[in-house]
Amino acid sequence: MSFLLRERFAFPADCILVLTQEDGDPYRVPTRANLLAAMRWLVEGCSAGDSLVLHFSGHGVQKLDVDGDEADGYDEALCPVDFERAGVILDDDINETIVRPLVAGVKLHAIVDTCHSGTILDLPFLCRLSRTGYWQWENHCRRPELAKGTSGGLAISISGCGDSQTSSDTTAFSGGAATGAMTYSFIKAVETEPGTTYGRLLSAMRSTIRGGGGEVGIPGPLGAFFRRVITFSCAQEPQLCASEPFDIYRKPFLL
Repeated sequence: MSFLLRERFAFPADCILVLTQEDGDPYRVPTRANLLAAMRWLVEGCSAGDSLVLHFSGHGVQKLDVDGDEADGYDEALCPVDFERAGVILDDDINETIVRPLVAGVKLHAIVDTCHSGTILDLPFLCRLSRTGYWQWENHCRRPELAKGTSGGLAISISGCGDSQTSSDTTAFSGGAATGAMTYSFIKAVETEPGTTYGRLLSAMRSTIRGGGGEVGIPGPLGAFFRRVITFSCAQEPQLCASEPFDIYRKPFLL
């Protein structure tokens, strides 16, 4: 993902913060405290024209909803490496930390590859595939009095599966790093069709995941990362959520 941001979307390397379990720096390990600090760093001082990206690949769980803002009765949550001691990061906390501070002219994409990640940012609008085969927006704001939107900016999440689904992963990188089916399908869709729309991106990701990965056909140097055995087959559905609805078949996808 770091390579994609730098090479495809021209993000400066010094504007990318990476946290991994293998990092020797204790402040670059994805503990609960470090993850929340990184989220605050991401949105701190954001202003019109800024494009922000959060990518998380790891474990996700569901917790019983206690404030009544979830249609299914469960909060979604990310699992830091120290979640058994420090606890998980609830979607309520993520929304408060990186969604509400977004001012007008700021765009955030959260790309989340975990189980139970469909509404992980607690955004009010969810895009589902209808029975007729078209993606349609649904308003999932159960308690309008609870502010879940931005401060004028745009927040979009693309996640690996629905809230009730699990997300598959595989060892595709050297060094034993796990590559999620969603991360792979997302990168493949972006690399294969530059300038794609959100609708075509979702459909391409869905096709790759349901096709068991298809051919390892990511073009260019990024494809070298995936020239290993990639095997995943699951019923997970990529999900799109946003702070406001838009025409996914016309709006170009651009980080």
